[in-house]
Amino acid sequence: MSEDQPAAASAGAGQSGGRGCGPKSGPGGPRRPSPVCPVGLGRGGGAAMAEAAPHHPALPSGLLELCALLGAPRDSLRCSEQVAQRKGVKGPSFLDPEVLSVFVPPFVMKEDSQPAASNCTTPGKNRKRSFRKKRERPRVELGKGVPGGPRGPDPEDVNIPNGVDLLALPQLCFPGGLCVASEPREDCVHFLVLTDICGNRTYGVVAQYYRPLHDEYCFYNGRTHWEALGPGGSAAGCFVPFAVCVVSRFPYYNALKDCLSCLLTHLKFCKDFEVDNHIKDFAAKLSLIPSPPPGPLHLIFNMKPLQIVFPSRADPESPLIDLDLHLPLLCFRPEKVLQILSCLLTEQRVVFFSSSWALLTLVAECFMAYLHPLQWQHTFVPILSGQMLDFLMAPTSFLMGCHLDHFEEVSKEADGLILINIDSGNITYSNDEEVDVPDIPLLAAQTFIQRVQSLQLHHELDLAHLCASTDVNEGRASRRAWQQQLNCQIQQMTLQLLVSIFREVKNHLNYEHRVFNSEEFLKTRALGDQQFYKQVLDTYMFHAFLKARLSRRMDAFAQMDLHTQSEEDRINGMLLSPRRPTIEKMASRKSSVSHTAHRRMVVSMPNLQDITVPELPPRNSSLRKIQTTEYGSSHTVLDVPPKSTHTFKIPEIHFPLVAQCVQAFYADCVAQLSKAMGSLAPENSVLLARYFYLRGLVQLMQGQLLDALLDFQSLYKTDVRVFPTDLVQTTVESLSAPERTQAERMPELRRLISEVMDRPADVPKADDRVKNFELPKKHMQLDDFVKRVQESGIVKDTVIIHRLFEALTVGHEKQIDPETFKDFYNCWKEAEAEAQEVSLPLSVMEQLDKSECVYKLSRSVKTNRGVGKIAMTQKRLFLLTEGRPGYVEISTFRNIEDVRSTMATFLLLRIPTLKIKTTSKKEVFEANLKTECDLWHLMVKEMWAGRKLADDHKDPQYVQQALTHILLMDAVVGTLQSPGAIYAASKLSYFDRMKNEMPMAIPKTTSETLKHKINPSEGETTPRAVDVLLYTPGHLDPAEKVEDAHPKLWCALNEGKVIVFDASSWTIHQHCFRVGTSKLNCMVMAEQSQVWVGSEDSVIYIINVHSMSCNKQLTDHRSSVTGLAVQDGEQAPSTVYSCSADGTVLAWNASSLRVTGRFQVPGGGLSAIRLHGGRLWCCTGDSILMVNMNGSSCQKLKITGSFKETGTSFLGFQLMPEQEQLWAACAGYPDVYVWSLQDPAQPPQRIHLQDCSEINCMIRVKKQIWVGTTGLSQGQLKGKIYVMDAERRTVEKELVAHADTVKTLCSAEDRYVLSGAGPEEGKIAIWKAKANNNGGTRKAAGSQETPGASWLAEG
Repeated sequence: MSEDQPAAASAGAGQSGGRGCGPKSGPGGPRRPSPVCPVGLGRGGGAAMAEAAPHHPALPSGLLELCALLGAPRDSLRCSEQVAQRKGVKGPSFLDPEVLSVFVPPFVMKEDSQPAASNCTTPGKNRKRSFRKKRERPRVELGKGVPGGPRGPDPEDVNIPNGVDLLALPQLCFPGGLCVASEPREDCVHFLVLTDICGNRTYGVVAQYYRPLHDEYCFYNGRTHWEALGPGGSAAGCFVPFAVCVVSRFPYYNALKDCLSCLLTHLKFCKDFEVDNHIKDFAAKLSLIPSPPPGPLHLIFNMKPLQIVFPSRADPESPLIDLDLHLPLLCFRPEKVLQILSCLLTEQRVVFFSSSWALLTLVAECFMAYLHPLQWQHTFVPILSGQMLDFLMAPTSFLMGCHLDHFEEVSKEADGLILINIDSGNITYSNDEEVDVPDIPLLAAQTFIQRVQSLQLHHELDLAHLCASTDVNEGRASRRAWQQQLNCQIQQMTLQLLVSIFREVKNHLNYEHRVFNSEEFLKTRALGDQQFYKQVLDTYMFHAFLKARLSRRMDAFAQMDLHTQSEEDRINGMLLSPRRPTIEKMASRKSSVSHTAHRRMVVSMPNLQDITVPELPPRNSSLRKIQTTEYGSSHTVLDVPPKSTHTFKIPEIHFPLVAQCVQAFYADCVAQLSKAMGSLAPENSVLLARYFYLRGLVQLMQGQLLDALLDFQSLYKTDVRVFPTDLVQTTVESLSAPERTQAERMPELRRLISEVMDRPADVPKADDRVKNFELPKKHMQLDDFVKRVQESGIVKDTVIIHRLFEALTVGHEKQIDPETFKDFYNCWKEAEAEAQEVSLPLSVMEQLDKSECVYKLSRSVKTNRGVGKIAMTQKRLFLLTEGRPGYVEISTFRNIEDVRSTMATFLLLRIPTLKIKTTSKKEVFEANLKTECDLWHLMVKEMWAGRKLADDHKDPQYVQQALTHILLMDAVVGTLQSPGAIYAASKLSYFDRMKNEMPMAIPKTTSETLKHKINPSEGETTPRAVDVLLYTPGHLDPAEKVEDAHPKLWCALNEGKVIVFDASSWTIHQHCFRVGTSKLNCMVMAEQSQVWVGSEDSVIYIINVHSMSCNKQLTDHRSSVTGLAVQDGEQAPSTVYSCSADGTVLAWNASSLRVTGRFQVPGGGLSAIRLHGGRLWCCTGDSILMVNMNGSSCQKLKITGSFKETGTSFLGFQLMPEQEQLWAACAGYPDVYVWSLQDPAQPPQRIHLQDCSEINCMIRVKKQIWVGTTGLSQGQLKGKIYVMDAERRTVEKELVAHADTVKTLCSAEDRYVLSGAGPEEGKIAIWKAKANNNGGTRKAAGSQETPGASWLAEG
């Protein structure tokens, strides 16, 4: 085997999914993917076909890209037969294979009613050369091999698909060589993966069969020649192999294998001149079958005698799986499977060997599926023929496959290869050299092995108790169902393995600056696992994985991570304060035997529920009663049943294949799809979307472009994930002028066309590079310092980093030098590492809550309660006594009364002492902290102040921020190590200073009414405005998990971001996901499974509350959607009304998502709608209208006269049905207007809100109106809420709600009211809603009648 690279090597690094021509460099400089593509399957050679009519778009290809017949040329067969007939000649006769015929769709041209013979041809010009040397180009012999058949046109008219090189194809279809046999052999199948120069893959399935060789004819009287000769007639004969290769863009290995098996039943017994016709008919059938879209719909086609199933991908992000994923588990022990996965994850040079050509591809593809969603980024060639072995000398990473016959040759002549013998299940190294392949992390590996052992890998065991199936298709369907379930289990199992390995990567990412701190990540890994991670972090596969994480892609990894994370990890993900191990985690480490080897091992194994260790009892408020019973953990695969699937049977295809027959086939498809859609319930939108997609494809093939666009437009309402954007754009661009005019008249298509045509042609690609964190090398001003600290992962909050900058630059120029930053960074990381090593005795942990963390531990000091170390958690101070370790409570921060730093005299020494006075004990706690005293004094006071602010404001984030402050103080003191270090650290004592310098008492009414505050912007660098809030009650729906049935709070932030809180605990239920990219204006719950969101971009987005996904969009509005209202009927479905700023009101059926009514409100500026008394109330810019459901106007309210200020427009209104009142407010003004619905002709009452600048929102709660405003409090502008009694029309309460304006309000079952703040604060306040039951109807002070307002009857 030559060591020289072949000069004619074709390019094409085999990237999974065809994502460009090669990834960029990642952190640490990963090895570049190989530019060598040994299959040589670059862009193949035919010239372009005759152009179709200009107004038809390029149609999506079906399942078939190309079908070819391969074998030995006729001349060489004659010579071979003569040789075989000579006496004394033994052994096989090898010939050079070549392509005999090629069949490329389309097989019927639209302009011709005759079958298109142009696409059956012998190979011609414009082909790429071979791998090893440039071969002589074969002569074009048109029509030869098809005696009596029609002469085809010039092969220049045939377009060979990209990725297929016809000169290389024979070697791959006969990888072991073409050998003439002396007796018939079994038919066999193998599989190919073909890669073009940009890494786009196509897939080939090759079926080999044998035919007898004779001079002229192979058939006599309907019998084959060897049958005619009798038992001894074939002794002097020859049997020649032929191959049929089907190339598809989709890896339908099993389905195409079944199709070829059906074809061979015809080819083996047909006459020689009939072979091409049979293959052409076969190829024509496959070319007409559309590819199913991702989702639950599989296609069935009757190929006779078998029913062929073409499965779809589970979702757009998943690979298409049409093979048996358990094959490697039958060939290798679980430990070997892990070893192979480690080779792939570390991007080694891997070669599979087997005596079965089929197994080479199938096993390699299984391992590719095991890696999902990670993707192999290098050369991927599962089959190398004997002439292609030179490519194993490539110096870069690859995965290739060879026949077992070449094992010894490859092993001796190549260096640094990992040789995997599929037949024996062994893994060796070339030249007996040891290749550095690290082990998979220990605990993840152990869990994987036990899960593999729990699988049922043998279908026969499931069939033992069943009767034999008498129907071949029924038996095959049963086998498919079993395989589908097993495949699902294996995918879940391998995905859990990847999550266990890489789950904690997210803790070392900075999303804002796209930085990964690889050094700190490696420090948290167990010593035995570090070599594995070091190698993996240097790969392109991991670099692509990091890109997906930093882009917050909700792929299979992210979903599994979310599904399997513990409650503690979920809550910790919300916190701004630095992470420390909780008491619960310490307890689990104590009970873990594996932890005794190395304490840090548990940090690298986050999936604690998968480790064989005693688990903690169910979550309690504390660990004071820890049970010693061991809770066994399950190592079985997650019980995730495969998603239910549906099938659609493709109609029969009739021959001869003329245009009329093809059109009839398309018409049958449309009719059957329409029939299937008509039988579906409207709520089955997922399946309905797949029918729309398929019908749209078929109608495109028919040339019915407008009907196709209508079907594609319907995908917005059913499942936008499968919307074919590029196909729709090319279709729109290809519309003729009359078609375009007709489309513009159709409201459904007008929006679709405008979106497609307005889409920018060249959108600049977002910078998705991943940076590895590095310490700065030059001086930093404030902005650069903020960026560097955020990249380091220490703190994200910009305001806190500003305080840190002030602390580090006290008395110096306002810039940070690199050495200071390095010292600060090291101090911080050392404190983090020490905190991970803290180990408390079990007796101490029993006294603490499970969620508490030890944030600071002093040196051993003498106190008036014993000698020991002072420990600080987020809740308390306690003394960890020495000698016999024990727990002595000092105080909770809530109970501290005073903290002082004094000097205690001992003999002639004055020792700095910390004194803490508490409300619960008379005795003052004293500790001789010596040099640590001043720092502890600062820290305790800051935590005390943070605790007090948290209690006063009902906001636990103050405690989290105080924790961050005290840890930064500790790092600053350690960094500066100077007499002024304590003064510098005091710059971070923000809450203590705020308490002393600006004592701001919370108004009593506010304190009594406020229940809690939460921060949806937690974890962000700056706060974000809360635009809309929606509370949805809990429903124990069968489709939901119990925890998902809790009530929820939906929070819309800027740029289309939505965060969901669990309203039973006010913890985040679903982290931020996007609903478009524009500002969100309104939200409403329609039925129990849908949340509708109206956006500034004129789209209504529909969120599924079970899956927390947004896959539906309503695009019928033409301007900003400003209001939503639900009319609940006695029977489902309900009706939803939506309005937009241009005055359009639409009525929707909530189940079918169809528009059931439409009307236009005059005047424009429509900002809100309400339903009352069977009529719709609409708030426009200068009036409030009451209209009937058909849009006819009944009454109109306007503010006129002396009280109408210039530019006055209504902001919103509320209806009080019991009091028969309408309350309204105008934008930019502090006044509320109240009309009596009993006598609307009377002028409204105008109520002026004292100390209010402007009203922003208002809601009705029982008999109250809550008004969110911007107003004055203690001389400063604040977000205020005025609670008004509807009966007395007075202000009951003034609540100082937020530091910024109140932007939105919502009610939670009339028990609580929730308010959202502007961008300066960005928090949500939860208020107790208690109506004042005092009677009385006294007139509100400061109110006055507003003349000039009148109801105008219209219509």
